[in-house]
Amino acid sequence: MRADRLLQMLLLLQNRGRMTAPELAAELEVSVRTVYRDAEALVASGVPLTAERGPEGGYRLMEGYRTRLTGLTGEEADSLWLAGMPGAAAELGLGAELTTAQLKLRAALPAQLAERTRRVSERFHLDAPAWFRDADPVPHLARVAEAVWEQRTLCVRYRRWKGEVRRELHPLGLVLKGGIWYLVARSAPGPEDGSGGVRPGERVRTYRVSRILALDGPGERFERPAGFGLAEYWTETTGRLEAGRLRNEALLRLSPRGLRLLPMLFGAVGARAAREADGSDGDGWVRVLLPVESIPVAVGDLLRLGAEAEVLGPAGLRAAVAREVEALAGRYGRGTGESA
Repeated sequence: MRADRLLQMLLLLQNRGRMTAPELAAELEVSVRTVYRDAEALVASGVPLTAERGPEGGYRLMEGYRTRLTGLTGEEADSLWLAGMPGAAAELGLGAELTTAQLKLRAALPAQLAERTRRVSERFHLDAPAWFRDADPVPHLARVAEAVWEQRTLCVRYRRWKGEVRRELHPLGLVLKGGIWYLVARSAPGPEDGSGGVRPGERVRTYRVSRILALDGPGERFERPAGFGLAEYWTETTGRLEAGRLRNEALLRLSPRGLRLLPMLFGAVGARAAREADGSDGDGWVRVLLPVESIPVAVGDLLRLGAEAEVLGPAGLRAAVAREVEALAGRYGRGTGESA
C-alpha cells in the first residue's frame, strides 16, 4: 500500500540521512518516477523534506526532524523473529512488514545504537539455503503459515513417494531446514488424556511444504495439544531419523586424500570418523569406521571416494562394492557406444 511505502521512505531518510532517488527506488522496489511522486506527497503532508541537485544531491529531512510513527503493528511484531532472513520472510508473506519493523526499531533507537545496528547489518548476513540446490517452489506456504498462526485446519493433497494422498491436518508449526520448509502437523485428532495432550498413538508428522499440490482452508479452528513444543519435537524427530538411517558400519582403508575427503562427502559423520582414524600404515593409509546406511545406499556413497578408499568390511558390503566396480570396468572397457 502507498501509505506503508511513504512511511518506509520517511524512516529510511530519518535513519540514513541523505539518499538519492535511485537509492530510494532500489530500497522500496519501485521506479524512480514513483519516488518523485512519493516525495511530493510527503512534502504536501507537511514533512520538511528537501531535494538537493548535483552529484552530492538527493533527498534529506530538515535537521532535527524525527517522526514519532515508530510503533509496531501486530504483523510487524510477528515478523521480527525472521530478522536476518528476508528471503524466508518474503516467502511467508511478511517481507514488507519485516522491512518496516526494522526501520521503525532503528528510528526509535538513540543515534549511537542505531549506527551500531547499521554496521552489523552491513557486515553480517545469514543465507539459509544449502549450496548447489535450487530452492523448493512453495506456492502454498503463505496460506499454510496463516493456518499455523490462526490454528485452523487444512485439507491438503500431498505427494508422497508412493503416490498422492489427501489429509486433513491440524498444522502445529513450520520449520526451515537447509532452505527447505517443513510443516509439522497432526493428521487426525485422536483421544486425549486428562490434560488435553497428545497420546502416544496420535499422529504428529512432518510434511515437506513443496509437496503440497493443493489445499483447502484455512478451515475450522482447532486446539493445540497441551505441552507440544515445536523445537523439542523437531530435535527428537531428526535425532531419531539420523539414528535410524545409519544403522550399519563400514570399515575403510583410506589414503591421505581420502581421509581429507571424508568430512566433505559425509558431513559431521565423516568428520567424526576421520578424527577417530587408526594410525597410518607404511603407505600412509589409515583405517576408519564409518556409519553407513543399507548396503545398496552405502555402495553408491562409498564409490564417491573412488580409488582413495578400500572397503575392508563387512564382507557383504565389500562384495557389493566389488561387483559394482567390476560392472563399471566392464562397461568402460568396451568401445564407446557398444551395447551389451
